[in-house]
Amino acid sequence: MDYDHNKVLLLELQRAAGTGNDRCADCGHPDPEWASYKLGIFICLTCSGIHRNLPEISRVKSLRLDFWESNLIEFMRNHGNLWAKAKYEAKVPPYYYIPMSHDCMVLREQWIRAKYEREEFLDTRVCQDPCSAGSREGCLWKLGKARRQFQKRHFLLSAREGVMKYYSKEEIVDWFNAIRAARYHYLRITFPNVPEPELIPRITRNFIKEGYMEKTGPKQKEAFKVRWFSLDSQERNLLYFKNPLDAFAQGQVFIGRKDEGYEVRDDLPQKVWMKKKKPVITLVTPAREFVFICENDRKQKEWMDALNAVITQL
Repeated sequence: MDYDHNKVLLLELQRAAGTGNDRCADCGHPDPEWASYKLGIFICLTCSGIHRNLPEISRVKSLRLDFWESNLIEFMRNHGNLWAKAKYEAKVPPYYYIPMSHDCMVLREQWIRAKYEREEFLDTRVCQDPCSAGSREGCLWKLGKARRQFQKRHFLLSAREGVMKYYSKEEIVDWFNAIRAARYHYLRITFPNVPEPELIPRITRNFIKEGYMEKTGPKQKEAFKVRWFSLDSQERNLLYFKNPLDAFAQGQVFIGRKDEGYEVRDDLPQKVWMKKKKPVITLVTPAREFVFICENDRKQKEWMDALNAVITQL
C-alpha cells in the first residue's frame, strides 16, 4: 500500500545521515515529526505551527499522521534541511541571534519569517548590516525609575558612539539584533585579533536557566527572601535580582568545577532547620554553602540539573 510504503520512505529520509533532517531546520530540536512539503524541510511541532501561518510560502504535514504522495516524497528527497540551510541561511550576519528550541516564540517566529518570507539571508540578497548603517532609532517601552509602570520612549542606538540614548517623547526582535550588531561592532574594534567564533558568544549572554527561588543570608539564620535568579554558564555565575527586570544584580555566586570543591545537594546543611519540609538546594562552594528553596519538586530538579551542568563543564 502506497500509504505505508511512502511513510517508511519519509521516515528513512528523516533519519538519513548527512542530510541534517534529524533535527528541526529552524530551531534544531531533535527528531522532527513534521515537514514543509513546499520548502522541502523537516521541522518540529512548534515550528510547524509558525509555518502554518505562512500558507503562500510553506505547507506542512505530519510525517506519521498524514498521507504523502510519491511526488512529495521525491521532492523531499531532492531538497532537505542542509539544502535549505545553504540557500536560506547563506548570508546570516555573524551577530544575528539564531534561536534554539528553548527560546521564546517571538524569536523563533521572526527567524522563520526572516528566512523564508522576507528572504533576508539569500546569497543573492544585498543585506543591510546595522553595523554598517551605524544606528537605529524607534520606540520601546522602558520601565521607570520607580518601577511602577512602563513608559514609551524614543530610543537612538549608535554603534559609532557605543551608546543607546532615549528621549521622553519595531519590532522587539529587530531591536534585539540591532543591539547585538552594535555590540559586535564594538567587540570587533576593541579586539581586532580575536577570531570571530570567540567574539560571537560575548555579544549577549544566554542564560541556561532563570526563575524565582528563595535564598537566605550568609549566616543561614536570616529569613528566606524571594529573588529572581539567572544562571550564566559562560561566565559560570549564578546571579540574583530583586526583580526580573532590574538592570543590576544584587549579588552573584561563582560556580567552579567539582574537583575544586563545588557541589549541589538536595538537602539542608546540618545546622539549618525548617519547620516544614520544602524542595531545597544546597550549593556547596569552598567559601560557604548557599541554601535555596524552590517552588516545587520539578523546579528543584530543573535547577539542580542546570547547576550540575555548569559544575561538570570544562
